[in-house]
Amino acid sequence: MTPFRFGVQLSNASSGPAWRELARTIEGLGYSSLFIPDHFEDQFGPLVALTVAAEATTDLKVGSLVFGNDYRHPIVLAKEIATLDLLSEGRVEFGLGAGWMTTDYEQSGIVNDPPGVRISRMAESLAVMKSLWSTGAATLAGEHYTITGAIGAPLPFSRPHPPIIIGGGGRRVLGIAAREADIVGVNPSLAAGYVGPEVLETTTAEYYDQRIAWIREAAGDRFDALELQCLTFLVQIVPDREDAVERLASMMGVTPEQVDGSPIALVGTIEQIAERLVERRERFGFSYIVVHEAEMEAFAPVVAALAGT
Repeated sequence: MTPFRFGVQLSNASSGPAWRELARTIEGLGYSSLFIPDHFEDQFGPLVALTVAAEATTDLKVGSLVFGNDYRHPIVLAKEIATLDLLSEGRVEFGLGAGWMTTDYEQSGIVNDPPGVRISRMAESLAVMKSLWSTGAATLAGEHYTITGAIGAPLPFSRPHPPIIIGGGGRRVLGIAAREADIVGVNPSLAAGYVGPEVLETTTAEYYDQRIAWIREAAGDRFDALELQCLTFLVQIVPDREDAVERLASMMGVTPEQVDGSPIALVGTIEQIAERLVERRERFGFSYIVVHEAEMEAFAPVVAALAGT
């Protein structure tokens, strides 16, 4: 089994000193990584925020879950990521996605192409960036990008490139992740472009079973080398798991079994949650668990119990 490690996703802080202190707190609690989203809503700009977080800490990995491919040209993003990875001496985990949130496109005026087009563009972009990082050059005559003798300088500290994270819920994007990424995240379906009630239907254990099967099929011989990541959304450290699960199920209009079995939910005592994570690693392969800022301190005993095991 791949050893457990844990990350925290957060969006901003009240000030520069507060952001630095958050990063140091995350590192001090034993988490492996700090992640920030990439949207045009109320959040810090990820590249600057990640740079500051890396500078404020010693070993903490930094990254975005995930950079929206449509928001930056691959040559520009490759240079920024390589620079951050070089100056932090290999502490970048590079998350890339095709873009999904409708409001990002509405606010920016960026064309919101159909999902298939966005995914194809992401795949081309990733090929350009991997070439720049690994060989120092890139040329591509693609459907979406025309790159001619681009120079990849500086080269990243990590060789051949920083660990790449790609996540999703659809078969095609998970197939790309299985073949091209180092870390694969399995997410609920966000095809609607927003988080609505229908997302709950794609958080069941059976939904995740199917996605893991797709990843395994697409990855082939490289499956065992992949690190499987799960971003959680319902984390409650409580003395009575059954009561908390029943209340959550009632609020969401689903069954308690759906809540208790969903990989995005972790409810119970420290010991119960640790046991559940071990069970889910055996079933799904999830060893890289990401929680949010609101629960990072309460969840820290779970990190202490499982990290590295």
